[in-house]
Amino acid sequence: MIRSKKLWISAVALSMLASCADDSKLLFEVNKPANLAQLEYLQEYDALKSYVDGSTNPDFKLGAGISVSDFTKKGVDYSMIVSNFNEVVAGWEMKHGAVVQDDGKLNLANVANLISTAKAANMAVYGHTLCWHSNQNAEYLNSTIAPTVNPGTGGPTWDVVTSANFETSDESNFTSNAEAERSFSSPGANGTGRALKVTNAAVRANDWNSQFFITFSQPTVVGEKYMLSMDVRADAAATFSTQAHVVPYQYKHWDFFGQVNATTGWTTFVKEITISAETSGVKAIAFNLGTTATSYYFDNVSLKKFNESGGGGPTWDLMSGNNFETDSESNYTSNAEAARSFSSPGAAGAGRALKVTNAAVRANDWNSQFFFTFPQATVVGEKYTLRMDIRADAAATFSTQAHVVPYQYKHWDFFGQISATTTWAPFVKEITITAETSGVTAIAFNLGNTATSYYFDNITLTKYNPDGGGAQVIEKTPEEKKKIIHDELDRWIAGMMEVSKEYVKAWDVVNEPMDDGKPYELKTGVGKELKEDEFYWQDYLGKDYAVEAFKLAAQYGNSTDKLFINDYNLEYSLDKCKGLIQYAKYIESQGGRVDGIGTQMHISTNADKEKIVAMFQLLAETGKLIKISELDIGVGIQTDKATDAHYQAQAEMYKFVVEKYFEIIPAKQQYGITVWSPRDSPAGSSWRAGEPIGLWTEGYVRKRAYGAFSDALK
Repeated sequence: MIRSKKLWISAVALSMLASCADDSKLLFEVNKPANLAQLEYLQEYDALKSYVDGSTNPDFKLGAGISVSDFTKKGVDYSMIVSNFNEVVAGWEMKHGAVVQDDGKLNLANVANLISTAKAANMAVYGHTLCWHSNQNAEYLNSTIAPTVNPGTGGPTWDVVTSANFETSDESNFTSNAEAERSFSSPGANGTGRALKVTNAAVRANDWNSQFFITFSQPTVVGEKYMLSMDVRADAAATFSTQAHVVPYQYKHWDFFGQVNATTGWTTFVKEITISAETSGVKAIAFNLGTTATSYYFDNVSLKKFNESGGGGPTWDLMSGNNFETDSESNYTSNAEAARSFSSPGAAGAGRALKVTNAAVRANDWNSQFFFTFPQATVVGEKYTLRMDIRADAAATFSTQAHVVPYQYKHWDFFGQISATTTWAPFVKEITITAETSGVTAIAFNLGNTATSYYFDNITLTKYNPDGGGAQVIEKTPEEKKKIIHDELDRWIAGMMEVSKEYVKAWDVVNEPMDDGKPYELKTGVGKELKEDEFYWQDYLGKDYAVEAFKLAAQYGNSTDKLFINDYNLEYSLDKCKGLIQYAKYIESQGGRVDGIGTQMHISTNADKEKIVAMFQLLAETGKLIKISELDIGVGIQTDKATDAHYQAQAEMYKFVVEKYFEIIPAKQQYGITVWSPRDSPAGSSWRAGEPIGLWTEGYVRKRAYGAFSDALK
């Protein structure tokens, strides 16, 4: 073994050997800083991979994480990686978010370039990663399961979001603090009714010390248009500002609907705005009244949102219907005195009708009842139309009642009297819901006055919808979403394997599945405010999402590929480690093949060594390949504050981790170790920014950790 006597220090000098891809040390003279004198021993070490014992485990992979661009341009980082490692792991470019474009097409050019560069350097490529919740093209995936929107027919409208005319005691959409005292005043803006009076008794130090709020239910979204209109006056002329609040008292932005001028006579304020980033995500308008000591009067407050699709024209929407051509009885029933059967033909001379027989005259007409039901309870002011074809064996007239549900009577008259003759005739009746007929979901037909058989066909109950021609939003069912997302996972894995299977022989198939708070359960995005690149496949595919991912990786890859499940904090939470092992067993019980388990190990010098040992013991017991997949060790402080004592502790921890891996994990289960950040992380990095986590400094100088890592590999 040839040992060089010179340090890797100068990035400039390194760049001169950027095209090197062998194991040789880089030889060049440097000026040795005084503070590096104590580190002279590090120059005696050879390249890291030279310490891997090929006789014990010839397939052992010593990997390094790097961006594809840094690797493929064959600069200083490339030389360092190729000289010291035998496997490369792409930090970003093999993930869904990097490959899948906004139109769903796969751009695999960077992946192909990585593979060809690694192949030329005789380095393995570890596939990272096929199925994860982060670094996904979430916008595209969400678009595949978005609802179908059929535009309205009536043009754009301004839809009321919230309003208040203060004629009732309902205070559900307005409030104020103690300095803005609320009461009511008559008459209101129109000379009738009443208005809301808000008194600010004294000039405040800040205008926002006296606040009145109007609230609404849906948070604003960037790009939406809102219009605020209201009638306003004051006992003394005053101008007040408006703020945007997430909810009352949770301030977000100083300006929402601008300044409002109140005079001593009623005026109408109207202001249209477009929601910006500063005013998005809010559900309250704050009126800051503290500048002037006076009473303010508000009436006819209305907040509207622009609807591009429009409300369209009115329609009659079907609430319930039955033509009795099937045996479904989901929307009708009867008591024992109203015996049901079917009769052919139906009203149109074909098919069938429902036959309801009242065998005897009853003491009360309601003693024999047939019910027709509908799912949504009626509301005062709504309009309904009942249509049906009707006949009877003997001419008869019967009444209709309103029931909350069948047999729970509310009112004696619903759709009036119905006359049935011995021949088929249509019945049509439109009504407006009153207090007496509100809150009901059943029509009762009282058949007890006449002993005869009644025949019903083509019953429909429709409700008037004044905006029925507006945009129609059709949500996809959970089953539809599951199929779509499964197909996307299939297409993504198939596409990745098509380009890489010839050279890539090991994969992180599923990354970070386990929940941190509930370590025996899967992560979920439900209830979270998701980042732009977050998409939880498991929320659509269920617990078997990983089963499907492993099956697809095996299907489209090579039969000899090594397929891993990978997660973090396994050394911190032993329950999470156990949960991951348990989930791997479940995947295999459902037909997936899990060859190995990856433990990331993004740790610090204060990590619990006993837990690290326990984690390795748990992993060893699985009998599977074990990989330290993303090792880096911080010192609990930024690079510019770190001392030699910090670096000694770091070196000791690197040595401990690697030694325990080789000591506890049987040789046949040792897949390898990947150093996630070989160099210290730059201040502007997206990963552990400004932390001295590497084996080299940011300037390519070997650290104590390099020597300790090498010693542990020996």
